[in-house]
Amino acid sequence: MDAAPPRLVPARMLNEFAYCPRLFHLEWVQGEFAHSEDTLEGALTHRRVDEERGSLPPPEELAPEDRIAARSVLLSSPDLGMIARLDLLEGANGTVRPVDYKKGAPGSQGPWEPELVQLCAQGLLLRENGYHCEDGVLYFAATKQRVPVVFDDDLVARTRQLLGELREAVAQTVPPPPLVDSPKCPRCSLVGICLPDEVNLLRGIPLGEVRRLVPGRADAGLVYVVEQGASVGKTGERLVIRRREGSPEHLRLLDVASLSVYGNVSISAQAIRALTEQEIPILHHTYGGWLVALTTGVAFRNVELRCRQHRLADDPAACLPLAQAVVVGKIKNQRTLLRRNHRLDPQLVLRELSRLGMLAHQVASIDQLLGIEGLAAKAYFAHFAGMLREDSGFDFRARVRRPPTDPVNAVLSFLYSLLTRDAVVALLGVGLDPYRGILHQLHYGRPSLALDLAEEFRALLADSVALTLLNNRVLSPGDFLRRGRAVALTDQARRTVIRAYEERMDTVIRHPLFGYSVSYRRILGVQARLLARTIAGELPSYRAFTTR
Repeated sequence: MDAAPPRLVPARMLNEFAYCPRLFHLEWVQGEFAHSEDTLEGALTHRRVDEERGSLPPPEELAPEDRIAARSVLLSSPDLGMIARLDLLEGANGTVRPVDYKKGAPGSQGPWEPELVQLCAQGLLLRENGYHCEDGVLYFAATKQRVPVVFDDDLVARTRQLLGELREAVAQTVPPPPLVDSPKCPRCSLVGICLPDEVNLLRGIPLGEVRRLVPGRADAGLVYVVEQGASVGKTGERLVIRRREGSPEHLRLLDVASLSVYGNVSISAQAIRALTEQEIPILHHTYGGWLVALTTGVAFRNVELRCRQHRLADDPAACLPLAQAVVVGKIKNQRTLLRRNHRLDPQLVLRELSRLGMLAHQVASIDQLLGIEGLAAKAYFAHFAGMLREDSGFDFRARVRRPPTDPVNAVLSFLYSLLTRDAVVALLGVGLDPYRGILHQLHYGRPSLALDLAEEFRALLADSVALTLLNNRVLSPGDFLRRGRAVALTDQARRTVIRAYEERMDTVIRHPLFGYSVSYRRILGVQARLLARTIAGELPSYRAFTTR
């Protein structure tokens, strides 16, 4: 069988590599991408030259009197290992000249090196295809300047050097380390994926401070449709939610981070296509809240990361340090919630949880760790009732899951399903398989890795919301339905719980490790990203999120 041809790298990726090798690796090798204001403006700048116009004769047919003006010209060279779509190609007297469009302005000393080597790479592609090319032009849209660039020996040598380094980087599975305290980071579209300061801190590199380089809260929100018989459709660039009663609700696709539907809710084919094209996941739940299906696009391209995840999951010894971090983080947060909210002074259980947390560091197997986690959960829930106000009107004796047999368990189960759903979305967003776990081992139909990620957040997000709703009498006994031994929330109560949960997720706190202010939803996403970095081998260990 013939060997597969080498993968051609776009010339614009040489620009990215010269600007930041880590940015190139994340975008090209790992398939990560996110739009920013700069990338969107750049796309608008290129609209005029993206349409193919004009003609370019083969080099052997190019006569001295021919004048060339061709837009969006595609060229490649296996020898260079590159491909490029040239914005504009000008030519006269047997010579051709690439013109590359840039949205901004040149620097005070002229064009930056990444812009120069990208243009020079286009010139080398023209030469490899038999054309005579000695120079090019950078056109800066912001200042409407044409800046000529001569492809002299120094620029050609630098371009070829960077091409060689780029090819070496392509062969690496772990990205280059982040830049340290670089002014390039704040404007980078991939800064929320790269996490330069966070990764550097966890790698032991001293920093003056960890910069918050992404907004504290996400711009887009989660959409829930819980009313039975409702439908979700699409009109233009908006989702339309129609219920049996009331006017339709219109939501911009730009404002939607995910769509969750519960029970008997229909979605049109047009809405499904629009959501998946925008990489917005659709999560299908039972009426009781359990996640049963997931609809996504085909945007998760980092196969190497998932291969590493599955190899890790097949090795219990390699899983153990990660699983220990998850369990220790969970126990610490359970202890914190009890210490802050218990009506009495529960010193015995606090000491027991501290002891179990230390034991979790010392176990030799996943099975032993699960035993420690089970003992901690038993001790925690044995004292959970002490966090409920005596006049709340609710009683809690033990954690009962399937099905919940009392209102408190019904609220906890529904909140845990919401948290697991958010963990699934966060893991998909970083390219991990939410169904292949590290602590929770392989089990058909169970999002095991999402359950792993959710563990450290259960007390902080789900249990705390349940206590707020019950202690403040936001929920009353009339908000629950009893069917045999099972207890469930009414539709209205379900909406009340969702609102409270979303308020908690949007709460901005000071990150105890990184020091900046950020919402819990952002923290969940950062933890998913750090978990991926650990699995990929970039970080030496995973650190669970805990509060004091």
